[in-house]
Amino acid sequence: MGPYRGKRAFDLAVLALVALPATLVGAVCAVAVKATSRGPGVLPAGPRRHGGETFEVWKFRTMLSGDNPIFPDASRITAAGRVLRRFSLDELPQLINVARGEMSIVGPRPTLAYQVERYTDHQRRRLEVRPGLTGLAQVSGRNSLSWSDRIDFDVDYVETQSVAVDVRLILRTVSTLISGDGVEGHPTDDHLSSPPEAS
Repeated sequence: MGPYRGKRAFDLAVLALVALPATLVGAVCAVAVKATSRGPGVLPAGPRRHGGETFEVWKFRTMLSGDNPIFPDASRITAAGRVLRRFSLDELPQLINVARGEMSIVGPRPTLAYQVERYTDHQRRRLEVRPGLTGLAQVSGRNSLSWSDRIDFDVDYVETQSVAVDVRLILRTVSTLISGDGVEGHPTDDHLSSPPEAS
């Protein structure tokens, strides 16, 4: 199916609107990360796969510097990291991925390569559009959803996407960030939630 016509223009328009405030907020986040723990302020969050290509996504560091598990260990999350995670500010650097054309503002969240390898044909439909900063799954329960339910929401988005849908999802994202709905936890009831070596 692919993205709707004009989606890239929509992404660039939103980027232009948020560029200045996002830069200012990002600068504060970077200072807070560096001030509360040792290590780099921004880290690669692992390669993601889309359309046969692999790209690196970036996040503000929210855990102690060093070897960390793929899924968060609460004891290693820093003071600044807890705040960043609560409001999803740790993902702000991914606006760079949007600017590069690797991601969109709205779409399924970027997927780890090992998860793509385990997709069914139905689940693979979520790859028909670029991954996004936010999406239908993120405003419909987020971490409280099972992994398979997340993917079902993502496929629903692929089938119904439009400018109007994207605007509504952005507005719902603001409400979700304020309320904190679904921010805690991580789905563990599906084999896709565990990396191959942990299965």
